[in-house]
Amino acid sequence: MATSSVMQSTLVSPVTGVAKGAGLTRTIPRSSCFLPRQGRNSGVLVRCMAKNGQKEEVGSPVKAKVAKAKTDFFDLLAFSGPGPERINGRLAMVGFVAAIAVELSKGEDVFAQISNGGIPWFLLTTGVLSVASLIPLSSGVSVESKSKPFWSSDAEMLNGRFAMLGLVALALTEYVKGAALV
Repeated sequence: MATSSVMQSTLVSPVTGVAKGAGLTRTIPRSSCFLPRQGRNSGVLVRCMAKNGQKEEVGSPVKAKVAKAKTDFFDLLAFSGPGPERINGRLAMVGFVAAIAVELSKGEDVFAQISNGGIPWFLLTTGVLSVASLIPLSSGVSVESKSKPFWSSDAEMLNGRFAMLGLVALALTEYVKGAALV
C-alpha cells in the first residue's frame, strides 16, 4: 500500500495538469508544462548545404548513396554474416520435413535414416543449398530486398530457427524413447 501511494504521488495527469498525491491536490502552472503545438496543415521546412558550402536547388532530387553489401566469401560466412544462419535454417527446414516424411512412410527413426544411406543425401543437399544461397549473396543481392509481404525474410529466419529446434527435439525424443516417434 505504501508503494502504491508513493507511485501515485509521482504521477501527473497530462489532461488536467493536476498532481495527485496521498491526499494532496495541487495545481501545476500551465507555463511549466508548455508543449508546442503543430497544426495539421503546417509544413516542415528543411534546408541543407552541400559539403563544399554551395546551396542545393530546391527542385533537384538528391541521390542517396547506397552502401553495397560486402560480398567477400569470408564476410558472407562470418559468425554475424548473412550466410550461416540462413543456410542452416534452410537445411533444417528441408531436413525436418524429410525426416518426418521418411518416418511416416518407412517407420525409421532419424538415426536409422542416417545410418541407412542418409549421409550422401545430407552432403548433396548441403552442397546444393549452400551454393544456391551464396550465389545471390555474393553478387550483392540482399535477402531483405527480395522479401514479399507474406514470404518475408524474417518469416524465413523464424521458420528456420523453429526447424532447427524441431529437428534436435525429434532426434532427442527418438533417442530417449528408443524408437521412432510415429
